[in-house]
Amino acid sequence: MAAPGGFSGTDFKQEEGVFLGFTKAQLLAFIAMVAFIVISPFFLYPVFLMKLLCFALFACAFNLLIGYVGLLSFGHAAYFGMGGYLAGHAAKVWGFSPELSILIGGAVGAALGLVIGWIAIRRQGIYFAMITLAFAQMVYFFCVQAPFTGGEDGIQSIPRGALFGIFDLRSDMAMYWMTAGIFLIGFLLVHRIVHSPFGMVLKSIRENEPRATSLGYRTDDYKLVAFILSAGLAGVAGGLKSIVFGIATLTDVFWTMSGEVVLMSLVGGLGTIFGPVVGAAVIITMQNYLAEFGAWVTVIQGVIFVLCVLAFRRGVVGEIGNWLRVRL
Repeated sequence: MAAPGGFSGTDFKQEEGVFLGFTKAQLLAFIAMVAFIVISPFFLYPVFLMKLLCFALFACAFNLLIGYVGLLSFGHAAYFGMGGYLAGHAAKVWGFSPELSILIGGAVGAALGLVIGWIAIRRQGIYFAMITLAFAQMVYFFCVQAPFTGGEDGIQSIPRGALFGIFDLRSDMAMYWMTAGIFLIGFLLVHRIVHSPFGMVLKSIRENEPRATSLGYRTDDYKLVAFILSAGLAGVAGGLKSIVFGIATLTDVFWTMSGEVVLMSLVGGLGTIFGPVVGAAVIITMQNYLAEFGAWVTVIQGVIFVLCVLAFRRGVVGEIGNWLRVRL
C-alpha cells in the first residue's frame, strides 16, 4: 500500500541513513535505551524500574493513538486496568502462567477497544474524548461491583509464577528481565506500526483526514484498527503491572490514570517514538522520589506540566529533535 501523496511535512519521505526504520539518531537513542535497561538494575531498585517500564509501555500505547492518529482518548485507564484485573484473575484463580495471563490482559484490552472504539470513532474532537471518558467510567463502576475484581480491596497476592513453566519469577531480577523483554517487544512493535505503510496512512489521517478519504482510504477502519492496537498494548501493560506487583486495584482503572498517561505523552513529546518513554520516566521518577511530599506531588507535577507546555511545546524529545534538525 503506497503512502498518500500531497501531504506536507517529512512524514512520507525516505530519510537517509535509515536502518530497520531507525534514523542514525534514533538508532543511537535506541542503543542507549537498551544499554540503560541492561545496566540500571545493578544500580537502581529493580521494582522501581519495572514500574517505569510498565508505564512506559502504557504511554507508548497511548501515543500510538494520539501522536500518530490525532485521537485524544480520556479513557485509556479502562484498558490498562481491565488488562490488569483479568491477568491477575487468570494467574491467581485459573492458575495460568504469567505470559499467558499477560496475553489475556492484552486480549481483554483489545476487545474493549473494539467495542468502545467502534462507537467512539464516529465522533471527532472533544466529542470523541468525552465518549471515551464516559465508557471508561462505566468500566470503573463495573469493576467496583464485579465479584471477581474484589471491589475496593482489588485482587491481591497474584502469583508471579514461572515463565514458560521454567524460569521462576519470584526473584525481582528474574521478573525485571521479563518485564524489560516485554517492554522492548512492545516498543519495537509500535515503531514497526508507525513506520509501516499502515502507519503512513495513520499520519495522513492525522494531518488531513478529508484528503485521505478523497484518496480512497476508509479512514474509520484505519482509526478503529489503531484504536484496537493501542487498547491491546495498554492491556498488556496493565497485565504486566499486576503480575509484577502482585495486585490489581481500582486505581489502575480510575480516570486519574488516564490523565497520567496523557501527561506522560505530553511531557515526553507527542508523535515521537521515544517521547512516551522519557515522559513516563519523568513522571514515575517524580512520584517515587517525591513521595515524601504526599499530596504535594500532584501540585509539583502540575507545575512541571505547565512549564513543559510553555517552554517545551513539542515535549522534551520533540524539542531535542527539533534542535538537532536545526543545527544539523
